[in-house]
Amino acid sequence: MTIKTGDTLPNATFLQMGDDGPTQVVLSDKLENRKVVIFGLPGAYTGTCSTAHVPSFMITFDDFKAKGVDEIICVSVNDPFVMQAWGENTRATETGITMLADAESAFTKAIGMNFSAAPVGFVDRSKRYSMLVENGVVTILNQEESPGTCEISAGETLLAAMG
Repeated sequence: MTIKTGDTLPNATFLQMGDDGPTQVVLSDKLENRKVVIFGLPGAYTGTCSTAHVPSFMITFDDFKAKGVDEIICVSVNDPFVMQAWGENTRATETGITMLADAESAFTKAIGMNFSAAPVGFVDRSKRYSMLVENGVVTILNQEESPGTCEISAGETLLAAMG
């Protein structure tokens, strides 16, 4: 079942690089009594993800903060080492975006956003989406039809939908 507006996100555990290596991040801890933007994408270092999707949230970061967003989280089906390096390489981490690894695609599958494209090595990767989550409930959900495009799920589009 694909997640939709009005649904409560399932709890999940992600991985993030800490000072002593990979650490677990429990999603419910990030969402309780908070307004959070979560955007998912097919993969670190891939074309549209690196040139459009992550930059769209870097450009709009301060505008989201001005609208009361507590945190912007990027989720990808990658390992935490790759997510850390990608966050540093794109300067997304420096901007303030939290880079979380859904290494086993558990969260991505639980919200029905997984897809596979075996010819390019994508197995159970994330479709491209963005959402506004308030206290664990999805209030806005923007999903792309094609993983190669970033318009509906871009930071600017989500920001505009917030009014």
